[in-house]
Amino acid sequence: MKILGIIPARYGSTRFPGKPLIDINGKSMIQRVYEQAKSCTNLNEVVVATDDHRIFDHVKSFGGNVEMTSDKHESGTDRCAEVMDKLEENYDVVINIQGDEPYIDPIQITQLCECFNDEKTDIATLIKKIETTEDLLNVNKVKAVKSSADFAIYFSRNPIPFVKGEEKENWLKTNTYFKHIGIYGYRTEVLQKVTQMPLSILEKAEGLEQLRWLENGLRIKVAETQLEAIAIDSPEDLQKIK
Repeated sequence: MKILGIIPARYGSTRFPGKPLIDINGKSMIQRVYEQAKSCTNLNEVVVATDDHRIFDHVKSFGGNVEMTSDKHESGTDRCAEVMDKLEENYDVVINIQGDEPYIDPIQITQLCECFNDEKTDIATLIKKIETTEDLLNVNKVKAVKSSADFAIYFSRNPIPFVKGEEKENWLKTNTYFKHIGIYGYRTEVLQKVTQMPLSILEKAEGLEQLRWLENGLRIKVAETQLEAIAIDSPEDLQKIK
């Protein structure tokens, strides 16, 4: 099985313009993500996908693989699909690696790759056990429910399942809850399909693109991780990681 890691990286972030090029302890963020991904032995190749020549030139300067993509894409998924169309070599699986997690652990990438050993897997993602009621009730922490075969049943911003007759503060004592860790892997033919799917009813309601995939019958394998990388979304996050 041949697996490609793609790191979408755009310059024009609303909250933090140019963040792929910011310095983190002597290296740019995009270089750190690239090097972490390259250290994962499950990946046959890693490429950065960008819409900006400054990022393109920088990745070339440290010897990385990089492809220019359209600046019209709405998501990193679309950017990954364009790169797949451009490459001459064929791959079985694509891992979409977040470009704003400079210290992502290669173990998490390996977990995603291993999900595709199950032939029923169309898409793979990670979940992590929720430890605090604060996280459980935080609508910005997406929750996931899985089957006994470790396929996603649903994702929501609300705590699920609802525990009848029990105060929410006690829910963690009665059930195991998981939050979604937003890194994805796709079989290459599935990656092309998802970019053609129109917005779905559930996706519009919750603002979660993975619900579109579930509504269209795709099977999302989930692997439980004990790790959670720190994402850099703002200058304040940069100070924390330093």
